[in-house]
Amino acid sequence: MIRYNLRCEKGHAFESWFQSSAAYESQEKRRLVSCPACGSVKVERAIMAPQIVSKKGREQAAPAPAPAETAGSESTPLLMAQERELRAKLKELRDHIVKNADNVGERFPNEARKMHYGDIEHRPIYGEASPDEARALIDEGVEVSPLPVLPDDRN
Repeated sequence: MIRYNLRCEKGHAFESWFQSSAAYESQEKRRLVSCPACGSVKVERAIMAPQIVSKKGREQAAPAPAPAETAGSESTPLLMAQERELRAKLKELRDHIVKNADNVGERFPNEARKMHYGDIEHRPIYGEASPDEARALIDEGVEVSPLPVLPDDRN
């Protein structure tokens, strides 16, 4: 997954997640990427610094600034309310998964495959997978989704 800081023609800054840069470009070309503040589909990627974190350094990484903190961006009260509501819903979803599923850690790709192919009984699980492992699971038809990571989680 890749997160892009985006900006519409009216200057509204927002962010969105895409499976890959090719997925972003495809969605942009089909006019599926739109500004949550004004609905404009004239959207472009804003300048952003990459954040590369090794598996061992995840806990120590400093979070990238949110789009609202970027110089020159303006956030409308409606957008801020939508962001808070979306974050609350994502936190509720993530908390539900953590409460009701087994954390299998780094065994996640293998456990998901075993369930998919009927080698073990299906049960709700979550854990860790590299981007390559996640892509391989998706290519095999295993239904997987990333757990939402919220800015508050990085403290």
